[in-house]
Amino acid sequence: MFLYQPPGGYCYNSDSIFLVDFARRFAPGGKLLDVGCGVGILSLLLGRDYPVEVHLSEKQPRMLAYARHNFAINGIAAREHPGDFLEAEFSERFDWIVSNPPFYDPRVTQSKEKCLNISRYAHHLPLEPFVAKVGRLLAPRGRFILCYDAKQSDRLLEALRRERLTPETIRFVHSKIDREAKIVMVQARVGSRSLCRVLPPLVVFGSDGEYTSEAAEAFVRAGTHSLKAEGFDERNMEQ
Repeated sequence: MFLYQPPGGYCYNSDSIFLVDFARRFAPGGKLLDVGCGVGILSLLLGRDYPVEVHLSEKQPRMLAYARHNFAINGIAAREHPGDFLEAEFSERFDWIVSNPPFYDPRVTQSKEKCLNISRYAHHLPLEPFVAKVGRLLAPRGRFILCYDAKQSDRLLEALRRERLTPETIRFVHSKIDREAKIVMVQARVGSRSLCRVLPPLVVFGSDGEYTSEAAEAFVRAGTHSLKAEGFDERNMEQ
């Protein structure tokens, strides 16, 4: 699968590949909304491999243009919901909502590049309003899958519980076995009474500095080939 990405803007990284692999455990189906879709990596892979009706939410027109092109060249249909997710109106509910949202603390030194700033820093999609909106948009028994900063796991779990989104499955991602977790991946479900399963951690690199077998297999399953290109805007999306 080929994906175009902006040379000077935000590009997807391994977090998205690992999040897709995490989502595979639950075999998505039905209506799926990708919040902050960027170039479309999450929903492209899930739309390729599972029977889902893809919907895209993205506030940056430039990134939505890349996503539109990527879906077109890969022959996957998607409906767009442009604009700020917290302000957008949706006429339907979704069986699945997936997201790799911005979660960097805005108190640190920020990138001055607008696209990177919006894609990285949490004040562009504050956690609690984000989760509350997801809770309103999920269908009964609907599922929410996301990754977030591991250091903010307490805030994330509290926000989910507040909206009756039960965290059913959690997995932490460590760069190496002796390092602190960098991100946490969570699958939560509307109204579930299940106890929470904490899976063994995903360790990205072995002691030799190479990808572990599990991390390497996630990239193989994704099968993505990225291309950097400028100029994907409304005028050339159909070229």
